[in-house]
Amino acid sequence: MRSLYLALLKYKDHVIFILAIALSLGILLKNDSPNIFLVRGKFSDTFSFVFNPSAWIKNMARLQEETQLLRQKNVQLSLQLESMLIDHEENKSLKKLLNFKNESSIELLAAKVLNMGISSNISSITLNVGSDDGVKDNQPVLVPDGVIGKTLVVGKSTTIVQSIYDPNYRLSVRIYPSGSTGILRYLSSNICEIREIQKNSEISIGDNVVTSGFSQIYPDDLPVGKVIQLIEERGSFQKVAKIKISPNLGSVLNAFVIIDEGINEKK
Repeated sequence: MRSLYLALLKYKDHVIFILAIALSLGILLKNDSPNIFLVRGKFSDTFSFVFNPSAWIKNMARLQEETQLLRQKNVQLSLQLESMLIDHEENKSLKKLLNFKNESSIELLAAKVLNMGISSNISSITLNVGSDDGVKDNQPVLVPDGVIGKTLVVGKSTTIVQSIYDPNYRLSVRIYPSGSTGILRYLSSNICEIREIQKNSEISIGDNVVTSGFSQIYPDDLPVGKVIQLIEERGSFQKVAKIKISPNLGSVLNAFVIIDEGINEKK
C-alpha cells in the first residue's frame, strides 16, 4: 500500500492529467449541445482506427475505391470534352473551306493533308490528291487564310507540295494599298521577308500582302500576310519588309489546289 502511495506521489502530474482527460471525455459524451456533437464527431473520426480498426480499414478502402472511380470519370470527361472541341474546330474549318470554295471564282480542288515534312533543306506537305484528280506540277496550293505553297511532285493519287516554309521557296507579292512589289522568302516562326522593294515606296505596318500576279503559277490577289516591320538598308535603293504570313501550317488539315487552266488568261 505504501509503495502505491509513493508511486502516486511520484507520478501525480501524470495521474492528474489522465483523470482530467477522463473527466473531459465523460462530459463530452454526455453533453448533447450542437457544438459538442461536432467535436464528438471529429474525435470519433480521428480515433476510430484505435477503437475499431477493421471498420477504419474498410472505410479507407471504400474511400480509395471512390477516389479511383472519380479519377476515371474525370479522365473520361476530359477526353470527351477534348473530342468535342476537336470536332467543333474541324467543323468550323470545313465550313470555312466550303464557304471559300463556293465564293471563289477560281476552280479549286479540295485536298486533305496526309503528312508534313520539315527539315533544314526542304519543307513539304503531302496531299491525298494527284494526277487522277487533275493535279499537275506547279499549281498553287492555298487555304482560306492564304497561299501555303505549290505542287512539286505529282503522283497518281498523292502530291508533294513545296510549302511556303521552304527556304528555297520564292513568291512575287504586292503590298496594298501602295501597290509596291517584291520577292518573298520564308525566315522562321511564320515570318517572311520581302526584298526588292523600292526605297521610296509608302508602306506601313499592317499593310496587306497578296500575290502580285506576275508569276505564271499564281493568280493575283491571293492573300499572303501582313507587314509587321520595315527595314531601311544603308547604301541601298531598296527596303525590306518583314511580314507575318496568315496560314499556320501546323494547324492545316485541308487545303485547295488551283487547277483552273485559264487563271493566267483571266488576269
